[in-house]
Amino acid sequence: MASKLSLRLLNRSPRQPIKKLPATLEIPDNATVEDVKITIARQTGVSDFNRIGLFDPVTKKTLKNRKALIRDHESVVSTGELLVKDLGPQVAWRTVYVVEYVGPILVHLLIVALRPYIYVIPPYVYKSEKETPVATVQWLLFAMFQFHFIKRELETLFVHKFSANTMPASKIFANSAFYWLLAGLLSALDIYAPNSFSARSELGPIDFVGVALFVYGEICNFIVHKHLASLRSRGGTEKGIPNCIGSNLVTSPNYMFEVIAWLGVILVSRSWAVVIFITVGTSYMRSWSRGKEKALREQFGDKYKKKRYTMLPGIF
Repeated sequence: MASKLSLRLLNRSPRQPIKKLPATLEIPDNATVEDVKITIARQTGVSDFNRIGLFDPVTKKTLKNRKALIRDHESVVSTGELLVKDLGPQVAWRTVYVVEYVGPILVHLLIVALRPYIYVIPPYVYKSEKETPVATVQWLLFAMFQFHFIKRELETLFVHKFSANTMPASKIFANSAFYWLLAGLLSALDIYAPNSFSARSELGPIDFVGVALFVYGEICNFIVHKHLASLRSRGGTEKGIPNCIGSNLVTSPNYMFEVIAWLGVILVSRSWAVVIFITVGTSYMRSWSRGKEKALREQFGDKYKKKRYTMLPGIF
């Protein structure tokens, strides 16, 4: 007979306890974190097992790896306890990404279409589409933004593999606001204004350098994303050591090439709004890249060649 593991279940948030949470739970020795979530959800009447959060009884940290065996969590086994919390309504990671990235696509389309109604307000100098049309460089930037975020959408749907099933539904608003407001509304309002730095009919040397950086960054970013996806099986949670273009320089070359692409957009647009967007984005990516470096060192030890810079060589 297969061995069993008996655990005491405690509410992680006593003020918001899970109703009908059983005092104890007996699980097979080979049960995973996800198996336990499914069992608890079934017994407590929670319709979506992804709402169930499991936490280490000692560190109080969440058990992130849904495919990890419960028996491999030393604190859980030694104390015989597991902390449980209802995480609230959830939404799929893939859905969050799709919603985030569609924002700039739609907003830029909308701002271009509504130029006659938006830019009649001072300090803008819109007169008519004949006298102040969308300039050549503005159309180029429109294409660059559309390409970048359509690429993001296609990668989300067909390339990326997510280790977690869902995230709290409330986070979709905060995550989307970054893209919808900064890459979308703020950038579009500045770029398509008739008196903006982007309202130019001819491309100069700086513009060609910007386009070259954008194309290079986008291509290399895609190559890295394809490589990272190959390190994880479909539906899996395992990690691998990146070994692709740029990975000898930094922990997260996908972020490095992302910044290079947006530097190209900045050179073409001369837009303060785009600078704000990528500056904020870089602060996020810097934090994520440091987390990835820490995780790779912890999991692979000496097998992993430690990086001094996690995102941008010579900077951080």
